[in-house]
Amino acid sequence: MNQTHYPAAPVVEAVNRHTLAVIVDNEPGVLARIAGLFSGRGYNIESLTVSETHHETHVSRITIVTAGTAGVIEQIKAHLERLVPVHRVDDLTVRGEALERELCLVKVVGEGDHRVEALRLASAFGARTLDATLTSFVFELTGASEDIERFVKLMAGVGLVEVARTGVAAMSRGAEAMEN
Repeated sequence: MNQTHYPAAPVVEAVNRHTLAVIVDNEPGVLARIAGLFSGRGYNIESLTVSETHHETHVSRITIVTAGTAGVIEQIKAHLERLVPVHRVDDLTVRGEALERELCLVKVVGEGDHRVEALRLASAFGARTLDATLTSFVFELTGASEDIERFVKLMAGVGLVEVARTGVAAMSRGAEAMEN
């Protein structure tokens, strides 16, 4: 009997989305170094937000949303932790279900039925009207990224002309604080 041997199929690791919170010194060049770390190794940043959190000590929090295999995410964290201005790196995805929110501004232009539908959709999503003219609206929506995506896609059908998004702000649940 003739047996044919086939090579084993390669194991494909799952690519998962991770939200990283990074505490850094607020000094010139820190963000460029972090962005360079990602681009130099071919990692993608899906969302990036930065803000000074402790003015007295000049410490900032950077929230990075990225995707990769478990090995890639571990590499990213290890590389971030080795950067000199970095105090701490927390993988909020691993710590548990984190609270994530994003703010977006959406400009819609239209008249008649499109205008009425834009107002109806904005109301259904809980968006605030920041500006209204006879032919346009600017809506503000805060929520989970998935909700923002759905809102933007629906508005595309009623005259969407411009979108501005802040990126993800995230924090772990519970009483434990992220310290530097």
